[in-house]
Amino acid sequence: MNKTIKFLIKKKNNGERVDVFLSKEINYLTRSYLKKIIEKNNLKINKKINNSPSTKIRTNDNVEINIVKRLESKLIPKKNNLNIVFEDKDILLINKPKGMVVHPGAGNYENTLANALAYKYKKNLSDISGNLRPGIVHRIDKETSGLLVVAKNNLSHSNLGEQFSKHTIERKYQCLIWGVLRPLNGKIETLITRNKKNRQLMTVSDFNGKKAITNYKTIKVFNALNLPKISLVECNLETGRTHQIRVHLKYKGTSIIGDNQYGKKNVKFKKINKDFLNILKNFKGQALHAQTLSFFHPTKNERISFKSNFPKDFQNMLNLLNKLAG
Repeated sequence: MNKTIKFLIKKKNNGERVDVFLSKEINYLTRSYLKKIIEKNNLKINKKINNSPSTKIRTNDNVEINIVKRLESKLIPKKNNLNIVFEDKDILLINKPKGMVVHPGAGNYENTLANALAYKYKKNLSDISGNLRPGIVHRIDKETSGLLVVAKNNLSHSNLGEQFSKHTIERKYQCLIWGVLRPLNGKIETLITRNKKNRQLMTVSDFNGKKAITNYKTIKVFNALNLPKISLVECNLETGRTHQIRVHLKYKGTSIIGDNQYGKKNVKFKKINKDFLNILKNFKGQALHAQTLSFFHPTKNERISFKSNFPKDFQNMLNLLNKLAG
C-alpha cells in the first residue's frame, strides 16, 4: 500500500535539496529510490506537484511525498551456507565472507546474501527495504568480510535504522595497509561524493557530498627485512558512507592490501620475503574486516556487542607479519 508522509520545513533545512532532506528523514529508503518516486510526480511542495529531486526547499514549505510500493522483480531464493553468529526472534548477526554481495544488483541477481536469506527464512524477514533486500539494514562491500545485522521484522528494522541514522551503532573494522599512517592515531573528517571520472568509485571533495567521519588507530607497524612497511589499523566509523574507509585511506596516501579499486593493482618489490609474496599472490579480496558490531537490541533495549574472527587468509598474513617483524 502507498502512504503519504508530510513535513513542515524548519529553518535549519532552508536551501537544502529536497531529495537530500527526504533521504535523511525517511532513513529506510535510499536517496536513489526517493529520486525515482519524485521524478514520477509523487512529490508536492506547497500542494503543487514537483518532479525535480534537486529542488531547494525553503523554511515553512509544506512537503508531501507519496511513498509508492516498490515494483521489483522477485527475489530468487538460493541455498548458500550462512555463518550465523547470533539469532533470536528479532535479529540475526551474520559473518559475511569476502566475495559475497549483500543484495542483488547489476550483473548479480542470484548469489547474494539476500538470496541466501530468502532461501533460509522465506518471508520471515523485514520488508522495509523492498523485495530484493529482505532484512537488509546496512551493507558492507563485496570484498570486505565481517559482521552484518539483519532484521527479522519491520519494528526491529526501523529501530536499527534509527540507530544507524543517529550514529549510535559502533562499527570497528581492522585492516592491513601499505605503509604507515601519520599521525598514527587520529580522525578523518571529510565530504565524500561520487567520482566524476568513474561513477563506480567515490572520492573526497572540498565542496560536495556527504559528511564522513572515520576514527582510526594504528595497532602495530610491521617493519622487517625484505618486507614492505605494513600497518594493522583499526577504524571506528561514525558515519557509513559508500567505500568510506577505503576512500579515507586513499585520502591519507595509502591503501588496503588487496584493494584494486583504490590501491595499487600490481605491487612490485625489489626484494621480498617468499612466504609473504606467496600469501599476497593468493590473497582474495581486500584485507578489511568488519570485526566488531555493537548496538542496542531493538526490543530488549540493552546494548549488545559482537566480535568475529578474521578470514583465514587475513589471519595467515597477520601471523606471518608478526613472526617476521617480532
